[in-house]
Amino acid sequence: MEKEQQRIVTFSPSGAKVRAMAEKGIPTRVLLADDHDVVRPALQMLLQSRGDIEIVGDVRNGREAVSAVERLHPDVVLMDLVMPGLNGIEATRQIRRIAPRTHVLILSGYVDERQLLDAVRAGAAGFLIKTSDVNELLLAIDSAKRGNRYFSSKLNDNFDVDELLQQSRRPAASTPAEKLTVREREVLQLVAEGYTNQGIADALVVSVKTVEAHKSHLQQKLRARNRADLIRYAISSGLVTLETVDEGFSALGDAEAG
Repeated sequence: MEKEQQRIVTFSPSGAKVRAMAEKGIPTRVLLADDHDVVRPALQMLLQSRGDIEIVGDVRNGREAVSAVERLHPDVVLMDLVMPGLNGIEATRQIRRIAPRTHVLILSGYVDERQLLDAVRAGAAGFLIKTSDVNELLLAIDSAKRGNRYFSSKLNDNFDVDELLQQSRRPAASTPAEKLTVREREVLQLVAEGYTNQGIADALVVSVKTVEAHKSHLQQKLRARNRADLIRYAISSGLVTLETVDEGFSALGDAEAG
């Protein structure tokens, strides 16, 4: 099996290892991206109290994460997977394109093989489960900052990480999604989340006519007859979850009722 050029760390570190990292005295600039308002301050308190970490900002979705990276130039982004507006995979792909020196660690409560593979192909430096302890989180951040990959030790219980990394280097199977532009994937996610044309235009700072053109291109490329087909495709391709779709349309219904 071909060796990874980057070192892959997949074990839980000791407290001594983490303290040694902190003693180096060079703060690691970290951006937090998570749509749960309880998670971000908890992570901030946890990280700043245990290691030489500087939290440079926290954001609620992938689009805000991309914008914050452009402004703040963090060393590492801790990125949730499922977020409204722009999900963690798409945000990672955009960040790696505009800021190759910023490394993205996916931090998720749930993981499947497709998400792991998509994250690596998008340029993620690693993948951690939200139940990981603080020592492992600190080691993952340090590893990512050094340009290495880190995968939570708990992933080895259900996945062959080495095989997934090998697979990520092979050309992805040709799918309709491969034909979509970055902006079309953004529009598709917002459509699935229940945004109106005007809402999408406001979110992306474009005209309604531009949104309509993107939706028309989406329907052609995905052979979708209507909005329902687009939503089904967004769910099946992992852009959104069924829960976020339900939440989006519930919010839209409340807004229209008001």
